Amino acid sequence: MTVVSKLERFNENVLSKYQIYNSIFMTLPFDTISNTGVLLPLFHEVCQKGFQEGKNPSEIVDSFFKKYQDNPSEKEKVNLLFRFIQYIERLVVLFDAIEDAAFPIVNNMDGIGTLRNSKENAFSNGKKEELIKYLEDFKVRIVLTAHPTQFYPGSVLGIITDLSKAIQNDDLLLIKSLLAQLGKTPFFKKQKPSPYDEAISLIWYLENVFYHSVSKIYNYVQQNIFDGEFLENEIIDLGFWPGGDRDGNPFVTTEITLQVAEKLRQTILKNYYRDVRQLKRRLTFSGVEEILARVEKRLYKHVTKSYKVVNFCKEILLEELYAIREILVNEHESLFLRELDDLIHKVTIFGFHFATLDIRQDSRVHHNVFTNLVKELQESGDSTFSENYLTLPKKEQIAILSKVKGDIDLSVFSDEMVVKTLGSIQAIKEIQYRNGERGANRYIISNNQTALNVMETFAMLNLSGFGDTLPVDVVPLFETVDDLQNASDVMRTLYSNHEYRNHVEQRGNKQTIMLGFSDGTKDGGYLMANWSIFKAKEELTEVSREFGIDVIFFDGRGGPPARGGGKTNQFYASLGPTIEDKEIQLTIQGQTISSNFGTQNSSQYNLEQLLSSGIKNEVFQKDVMTDDHRTIMNDLAETSYQTYVAFKQHPKFLSYLEKMSTLQYYAKTNIGSRPSKRSQSDTLNFSDLRAIPFVGSWSQLKQNVPGFFGVGTALKKYEESNQFEKIVDFYNHSDFFKTLLENSVMSLAKSFFALTSYMADDEEFGDFWKLIYEEYLTTKRLLLKLAGHTELMENYPDGKASIEIRENIVLPLLTIQQYALREIQKLQKEGKSGKKLETYQKIVTRSLFGNINASRNSA
Repeated sequence: MTVVSKLERFNENVLSKYQIYNSIFMTLPFDTISNTGVLLPLFHEVCQKGFQEGKNPSEIVDSFFKKYQDNPSEKEKVNLLFRFIQYIERLVVLFDAIEDAAFPIVNNMDGIGTLRNSKENAFSNGKKEELIKYLEDFKVRIVLTAHPTQFYPGSVLGIITDLSKAIQNDDLLLIKSLLAQLGKTPFFKKQKPSPYDEAISLIWYLENVFYHSVSKIYNYVQQNIFDGEFLENEIIDLGFWPGGDRDGNPFVTTEITLQVAEKLRQTILKNYYRDVRQLKRRLTFSGVEEILARVEKRLYKHVTKSYKVVNFCKEILLEELYAIREILVNEHESLFLRELDDLIHKVTIFGFHFATLDIRQDSRVHHNVFTNLVKELQESGDSTFSENYLTLPKKEQIAILSKVKGDIDLSVFSDEMVVKTLGSIQAIKEIQYRNGERGANRYIISNNQTALNVMETFAMLNLSGFGDTLPVDVVPLFETVDDLQNASDVMRTLYSNHEYRNHVEQRGNKQTIMLGFSDGTKDGGYLMANWSIFKAKEELTEVSREFGIDVIFFDGRGGPPARGGGKTNQFYASLGPTIEDKEIQLTIQGQTISSNFGTQNSSQYNLEQLLSSGIKNEVFQKDVMTDDHRTIMNDLAETSYQTYVAFKQHPKFLSYLEKMSTLQYYAKTNIGSRPSKRSQSDTLNFSDLRAIPFVGSWSQLKQNVPGFFGVGTALKKYEESNQFEKIVDFYNHSDFFKTLLENSVMSLAKSFFALTSYMADDEEFGDFWKLIYEEYLTTKRLLLKLAGHTELMENYPDGKASIEIRENIVLPLLTIQQYALREIQKLQKEGKSGKKLETYQKIVTRSLFGNINASRNSA
């Protein structure tokens, strides 16, 4: 039998189908983009040839109009450019749908990294008992966040889903209708979404994707690894940030938090209700029908109406379902038992909460809130805090904070942020009452720097009337390079505190610690951020083990390698024995949700890859880094860090981003409720700049600086000292190092410097552009040399092909964006404003959509 390679499967099922359906799309009549399908291929050809000949975007656009248009007016030019943008946006959607439809064909659903593969490896190597023991505790938690990198409105997501199904079924008539629908459906959001709107968008994935894929994985583990025995471990947990993440988002209120939690509750009950209705068609037996009818009625009541008093919970529902199970086994030969067990498993996994709503706020906000809280309590005559509390040393403050308890009245406070922060904590209590404890049981402190940051939050929780046992985990988030280096000292201080240690014991002797890849890379560059997090995990593991605590690492990852994305599962598989790995927790956001978890097949496959990475690391051989390799990694990280910091401190760094990139246009896209900067200042400050627009702006320039800058210089140091063979040895013997650099290769593969080569001649920014380009060339040359390759991503031909097609689709869009930016710069230099300037600014804003969606993990 001939084995067809992954690239051949990709070409046959993705590339060929895209070419066929694109030709159909070109012939469809649209009101707003008529004739565009004919002109766009011509424009595309002009762009390709133009960049090959060294032309700039302005010359390319002008030459197209000169060659193919009869002396068009300015208005006609602009209209056609807008139509090109609209058309390309829809081509990206078409390609997404085709790739989603082909996912189970291109990717082997039983191949390497899947649960079936891991199970067969374990069983054949005599490691069945080790696998079972590991899966009794091991979990993967993916946390959906609403960070603004998702540009598809809900209506378009629906079209992608339907189009994928139609393509799988080769339903040409429906495909044509859906393509026509796509042509007429608006992509642009005229208003910013509220946090509740963002939650609704992501709940769609919970309801239509994860509800099915997660339970399918659980069923497989229970039936094929545990031989049908009861499995207490949920295996996969879901987390949720929209509506609970207050960090930098003033629009997240207590009311929004409660509304989102209630929507999660009603959505999961609605899914149970549907399943019960399906079961009723099968379980038509004596003794069973009555219980099912009762369950159906109760579910319906709670789906259609929100009751203040909750008298229905996960435990009651499971009791009813187990009663049915007993009747089926004892009286009806276990008929349709598997279908019933599927629902029992879903209720076990999702409870009445569906996904755990995390609450998050910045430590600096907390500190100000707590200071005002203490002052107002003192002014009201409350004796919880002594008069001199705020002037005490931190050590004494921590000792006091560890012991405070109570149920303070919100009405005594006048400070708005105090009321809002305490309101969030009160919301946790209400959610736990309605959705169960897993509905909301974590409070994350972003930008955590000290033990005092944690203890202030711990005290506020203990002052909110939870009683003797606090059912909430306090989760510090360490982000900058300095904070990562200090993290183990912070945790040692906390673990040494008697009251905090008792709290951890009450929480199952588990301490969750979050580590931020996005701000780490923005702060210290690619190699230093990843290495700092690796070392921080080792140190935190060591100090936690010393105190008999199981530390759980929660990784704040974005889409691209520069924000901790890329080949994530390979990172987890490469962790050695020095890093605790009883759970994998990570954020999934924006495009990564739709690209990696947008369909049941892709969701199941990628969840299994994460599960298998933990299995590989624990059950099979661990990746141990030698002392020599550790020394090299330290040196590489330090060299790249110094290179990156010098780059950041370049006098043209911020002005380059402001004037030459799309940074200022991110806020105008109306894709997220959160402001794009932390402060409201008109001047751009690097520390206020959020990681998403920062990384995204480099991606739009096709320069991808955060994913490689400093890597080339660090490697070059070893080449120049004739020690490059040490790097080769490290690369060949460390999965961690290999994965780290392969992700950087992906950043390089998505770069296209010909787009901005005109900047080399810019009077103000020419030298700065050359500095970036030189580092790109050095990094590319040395990474190819290290891997022994002649092309980037040579060892991932299907991924390389997908990137090339996507980059090819948006080439005209990138050209239009740069053309518009150049026109804006020209008008601003001339001191002109008005409608023409506004029009070109709109072109830049609109061009962001297709570029981001095509990249799938650009921000």
